[in-house]
Amino acid sequence: MLNHYRQIRRYFGTLRVEEILGLAYLFLILLFSLYANLYYLICETLVSAQVEVSLWRIGFTLLLFIGFYGLLWLRPENKIIHIIRDFSPFLFVLAIYMNLYDMIYFINPNDIHYTLASFDLWLFGVQPTIWIEQFHHPRLTDWFSFAYMSYYWMAPILLISLYLRKLYREFRVVMVAMMTAYYIGFMGYIILPAASPYVVIPELYHIDIWEGTSFISRWIQAIVSLSPDRVRDAFPSMHNSITLLTVFMAWRYNRIIFWSLLPLAISLAIATVYLRYHFVVDILAGFVVTFMAIYLSPKLDFWWHAGQREQGLKPDVEEIYGVE
Repeated sequence: MLNHYRQIRRYFGTLRVEEILGLAYLFLILLFSLYANLYYLICETLVSAQVEVSLWRIGFTLLLFIGFYGLLWLRPENKIIHIIRDFSPFLFVLAIYMNLYDMIYFINPNDIHYTLASFDLWLFGVQPTIWIEQFHHPRLTDWFSFAYMSYYWMAPILLISLYLRKLYREFRVVMVAMMTAYYIGFMGYIILPAASPYVVIPELYHIDIWEGTSFISRWIQAIVSLSPDRVRDAFPSMHNSITLLTVFMAWRYNRIIFWSLLPLAISLAIATVYLRYHFVVDILAGFVVTFMAIYLSPKLDFWWHAGQREQGLKPDVEEIYGVE
């Protein structure tokens, strides 16, 4: 029994800092989400169908990560598993995000979005998401919709380019910084829950920006509208945070990708206001998260690797890729 405990402890000691953060986050999120949904079921605050879907999602997430890290334990030498592992932090982000809103809705119902709306009004004298209506055009909506969705592939493009060129040290810098940003942002969602402007102040808008747009724009609107009305994921804006981090790292490591992504990155920032997904203060908070991640991520990685060496363990990124 003691030997098994030591093996498990040693296994967790060989994980990377972003994996430890992700596992800790995921464990707490799933625990609170499970408790919250059981509470909803007993108290009938949500319909049982909604709770059932949430419980299936929690169970599937748990099995997925048990299976993946079980394979990683049993087949640590497998190259395909190593590649999947290198990019798996994004799976943590997705899994945490998909299970986050149940927890937020349960433990912190004190929304701050009306305060954010007031701050935007104080800062600009108008509501930016209303002021920008004057520039409305269906083709502009199409472009901004495309720019908004480019968030999901801009960061992977940079990471894949570094990985294929075997720039593993640079890949690690970018990946750890992005994961640090995400986890800071998720903490912001929990502490300062806020919805999007289109949910908070819908009665103030005078124009249907989706009218006359292409299929792609309406498809994107439909996807966003699928989110439950209790989702509180606006402050800080992680769309803007990760996009800024991506172009910052692209400037550092790949200027071709930087210049290719820059027009989309600028358009994305405007799109989050034009499409009424964020207040401007959400964007500013997202930029703060970016700079916090750039500052903290190398310190976290160094601290974790130092702890591994003190325990007589060699960080796997050194053993596999020669990355210090």
